[in-house]
Order: sequence, then C-alpha cells, then structure tokens
Amino acid sequence: MNFSLAKIKDEDVLQFKKDMQEAFQKGFEDVYGKTNGIILPEQDIDRSLNEKGAIAYKAVVDGSMVGGAVVVIDKATQHNHLHLLYVKYGTQTKGIGFSIWNQIEKLHPKTKVWETCTPYFEKRNIHFYVNKCGFHIVEYQCKYNHRLEPDDDFIGDGGDGMFVFKKQM
Repeated sequence: MNFSLAKIKDEDVLQFKKDMQEAFQKGFEDVYGKTNGIILPEQDIDRSLNEKGAIAYKAVVDGSMVGGAVVVIDKATQHNHLHLLYVKYGTQTKGIGFSIWNQIEKLHPKTKVWETCTPYFEKRNIHFYVNKCGFHIVEYQCKYNHRLEPDDDFIGDGGDGMFVFKKQM
C-alpha cells in the first residue's frame, strides 16, 4: 500500500466532504438501517474545518483519496482534538484509519493530550480508538449531561450520546 497523508487543497474539499458524509451515513445505517436523515450535515464539517487551529488532511493510497481527518491544534496548551476521521466507504479494514492516525501523531509530536469522541453505537470506532490507537474512554456524553441547549446534538450521535476518549502522550 502506497500511503500518504497531506493537507487537503481547495480542489479536494468537495470530495473530502462527500466521502466523509457517506462514511458516517453508512456507519449509522449499518446499525439502524436506512434513514432519510443526514447523519453528518455539511455545516458540521464546515464548523470543524473553520475552527481556530483546524488542519484537514487527506489520506491517499495509490493516487486516490481514501480517507481523511480534521484535527484542531492548540499551540499554547498542546491539548489537541481529533474532530473527524473517516475511511472512505468500501475501503475499510485495510489499515487506512490506523495509518491516518499514526501519521497524525508523527505530524504533531509536541501534543501532550489528544481528545476525540465517537457515537455510542460505533463499536468498530470504539475498538479502533481504545485497542488500536491507545485512547482511554473518559466520559459518556448524552442528553442527561453536558448539553448547553436542549437541541444541542453531538456530531453523528443520532441524538443518543458519544463516548469521549483521551490519549496522554
């Protein structure tokens, strides 16, 4: 596998968003079945892409974009966040997600703590973050806690909660 991770360019953004939305949608539908709802709305991706300190990366294998990630780097504290990570639907289970994560860690060696989250139903993601990448589950966020507004939803959780993970470097 000829893998590389690079910052996305303007011409990559539309495909990056489309592929990410499809991956999140299929992940949800694999658990709950077909839905007319959009699991990862474009405005949620845009919010991550436009956050202060955000860097978006595309994963490329043999010349094709097969995944990507959005990280938010806090240069002052080095308490950094993995906002979104996806592997293009149909290319999972080939080590691409793990390659993305390993490369992100190498690109940000000053990081003291990484934090991320995933929907409670994404068993594959939970396995990935805990057993493959070395994160620890530190919290379960749901409608019973951490909501600033009654309508405040976490990205892609289907309204039922997210596991929060941290990795001390």
